[in-house]
Amino acid sequence: MKLIDGGVTAAKGFEAAGAEAGIKYRNRKDMALVFTKEPAVAAGTFTTNVVKAAPVLWDQKILAKGEPVHAVVLNSGIANACTGEEGNEHNRQMAAAVAETCSVGVEEVLTASTGVIGMQLCLEPIKKGAVLLKDALSHSREGAKAAAEAIMTTDTVSKECAVRFEIEGREVSVGGMSKGSGMIHPNMATMLSVITTDANISHELLQEMLSNVVSDTFNMISVDRDTSTNDTCLVLANGMSGAEEIKSGTDACEMFKKALFTVACELAKQMAADGEGCTKLLEVTVEHAHTKEEAKLLSKSVITSNLVKTAVFGSDANWGRILCALGYASVDFNPEVVDLTLSAKGRESLILVKDGVATDYSEDLATELLAQQYVTVVCDMKQGEGEATAWGCDLTYDYVKINGDYRS
Repeated sequence: MKLIDGGVTAAKGFEAAGAEAGIKYRNRKDMALVFTKEPAVAAGTFTTNVVKAAPVLWDQKILAKGEPVHAVVLNSGIANACTGEEGNEHNRQMAAAVAETCSVGVEEVLTASTGVIGMQLCLEPIKKGAVLLKDALSHSREGAKAAAEAIMTTDTVSKECAVRFEIEGREVSVGGMSKGSGMIHPNMATMLSVITTDANISHELLQEMLSNVVSDTFNMISVDRDTSTNDTCLVLANGMSGAEEIKSGTDACEMFKKALFTVACELAKQMAADGEGCTKLLEVTVEHAHTKEEAKLLSKSVITSNLVKTAVFGSDANWGRILCALGYASVDFNPEVVDLTLSAKGRESLILVKDGVATDYSEDLATELLAQQYVTVVCDMKQGEGEATAWGCDLTYDYVKINGDYRS
């Protein structure tokens, strides 16, 4: 398996586009379309928030039927959440507009929205955008980039990833895009993600794989402890690679799962690294916990701690905040055996704490490591074999500035 330069058009048969529809923004792309002429099996995971946006409800209803789909249409600027029956109808109209231009059924079009909660979508720009998107559809790398750019809100960069591998001599590709910068918290994030593949796989197995992969990737990131109303991750598989059908328990199954995990993990890290106002990506690995689930709770507790996040922003090796965050994670462990190791990508490691007590480490070196853009912390619990990694970012003054007037 190898990483390639690509996004949602990396897999055979998929086209994509972005367009300036004028939904809320001016002079920027705000609608995206991912399309396959060949029908695709689809799987999805969604927000755990009780308050769910209209597109989330629409997609859940369609995916529950297990029928093939052809398209995903996405808009930015307006979330279409908390908009009642009118919002549900506008979401259906968005799907219908794309269905008409692409000559497919309305329930063969999945939807996703992101932006301000409570505002109604206007149908005129939606219908205009559907035509623009159809005319701009492309298999090219540029088509994928345009789609990824169109779903950005407070994101500072678009987010894409693609990989390629072989099954019995046939090339299979998995490519994806996502958006997410604020209101990001496990489980899922204020994220929209569309992943495409030309693999041949059943709806049931694809859903099982996606749920497992999301648990270790998108569900392990946090920016600000807020879980959105719109979180959506969709995977479409059109089978156009010509490879044999992927079956559970086979080598092909393991390879595909690895590819799906790689794309999801890279997209998750890109979102954490682009947290609103942030300057650093924080990666926390908990090893030797009693179980994997306990390791997840512990690592999430550290990356979501505002005190840890502000210490990282200030390049302050305040390791006591890390131990404190581990201690309130509702996991039983012996604090007198815990080791904490600090490092930065491509740099040497520094043991801050050994057996629950500070070492004679260099504060200057610790500050230097914390000043890097990719900071890592390893928490060795010395309890068992459970391990998990979570990703977050520092908390800065700019986060407050961005969110203080986001709606207006």
